[in-house]
Amino acid sequence: MNLFTRTLALASLSVLCARAGQAQEQGVHQQSTLYEAPTDPLVKKKLDKWQDQKFGLILHWGLYAVPGIIESWQLCSEDWVERDSTVAYNDYKKWYWGLSKDFNPVNFNPEQWASVAKKAGMRYLVFTTKHHDGFNMFDTKQSDFKITNGPFKGNPKANVAKYIFDAFRKQDFMIGAYFSKPDWHSQDFWWSKYATPNRNVNYDIKKFPWRWDKYKEFTYNQISELMHDYGAMDILWLDGGWVRPRETVTDEVRAWGAPIPEFSQEVDMPRIATMARQAQPGLLMVDRTVHGPYENYQTPEQRVPDHKIDNPWESCLTLANNWGYVPNDKYKSPTKVIHSLVEVVAKGGSLLLGVGPKPDGTLDNEAVTRLTAIGKWLDVNGDAIYSTRATDRYQDGSTYFTQGKKGTRYAIALLPEDKAAPTTIAWTGNTPKKGSKMTLLQTGKSVKWTRTGDKVTVALPSSLAKQAGTYPALAFAYAAE
Repeated sequence: MNLFTRTLALASLSVLCARAGQAQEQGVHQQSTLYEAPTDPLVKKKLDKWQDQKFGLILHWGLYAVPGIIESWQLCSEDWVERDSTVAYNDYKKWYWGLSKDFNPVNFNPEQWASVAKKAGMRYLVFTTKHHDGFNMFDTKQSDFKITNGPFKGNPKANVAKYIFDAFRKQDFMIGAYFSKPDWHSQDFWWSKYATPNRNVNYDIKKFPWRWDKYKEFTYNQISELMHDYGAMDILWLDGGWVRPRETVTDEVRAWGAPIPEFSQEVDMPRIATMARQAQPGLLMVDRTVHGPYENYQTPEQRVPDHKIDNPWESCLTLANNWGYVPNDKYKSPTKVIHSLVEVVAKGGSLLLGVGPKPDGTLDNEAVTRLTAIGKWLDVNGDAIYSTRATDRYQDGSTYFTQGKKGTRYAIALLPEDKAAPTTIAWTGNTPKKGSKMTLLQTGKSVKWTRTGDKVTVALPSSLAKQAGTYPALAFAYAAE
């Protein structure tokens, strides 16, 4: 980086750290309140398989990793976005997009990423092929603004998306391609004839329909490349829910804060879906927050819903504070992530956990350490998570309940990080059948239990009384009444 680049990166990073919470709050996608179940038998079958996986990885990796700042959003000129006030907006955009000359992930090792994710107990992947900034992490033929057109272009694995998808397929992951419907680098979305005041198209589509038609064709062609040239796909995960038909705008969309144009910003999802599913039969489409036939599951972001949801859904949470790599970011503890996973699964959802690779193509050591610890818990307790479904009574205090497809009931008691395991665990409801066996998954051995009315009390083996935080949660398997 030159001096200007380094100074701007440090300024942007300090702004990011000060405003990270606000940025995450303003930039998130809330969950749709409406849901339309798919009717295609192949889609329904794949959706059921996806609901068995429960724990996925979303990788945000792009230009923003180079200075270690929030992904894309500092390009957006909305009130909540903060940048270095000494740098003109147009100069900032040139600097940001100019990071393509600095992005050279010489240590890129997707096999290591996939191995870490496998050890973490994850079972599906969503990789960011293009974020809102328009930088392509695949060798698209529709644009020169891509990873294969910079300093990394001579690397045998320059087409990084291909090698990431291949590495995770070899580890038996379901594969998802994240794709941003808005593209702020495209002249057919943000036309340099006009200012770029917010996240929306910056020209009147009704006045310039020919330009928007070019953008729709560009979007269709890029998604077609991903669906035809990158192997078997299970999920097309479409971000940027403000790019949508005008008639689907709801109060929750208006609450995002960005102005809603008087024209429709739709990209012809029926045509895209037809093409994508011809190439990838049964493909799950996740047109985030745009309720209807192309949002096969819902995606609340940076939160866990406060109630059980019967529709297919996933909570999109970050392992640290940010989606992409930010130096010195604060990571959540393995216990906190495991608690979130248990709560999400008990409420009928899946957890998609966000990790940002470093600009050199490696994973941060702290992220690897935490993911490995999560995996060790799942190695022993995974039966209570994978291939389960929600029960009517899914929670009693800090104990959550799931049910296997063959009828086994699981009680998962969350334990605090600052205390050792107790001598007994108790819950109300979800009672075992009289005289039935209860197994503690942590040891694989039977435990004694008693029942008084609707209250169940389980005696724990003394061997569990170790240092605080040794067991994030204890899971029990039994036949329920």
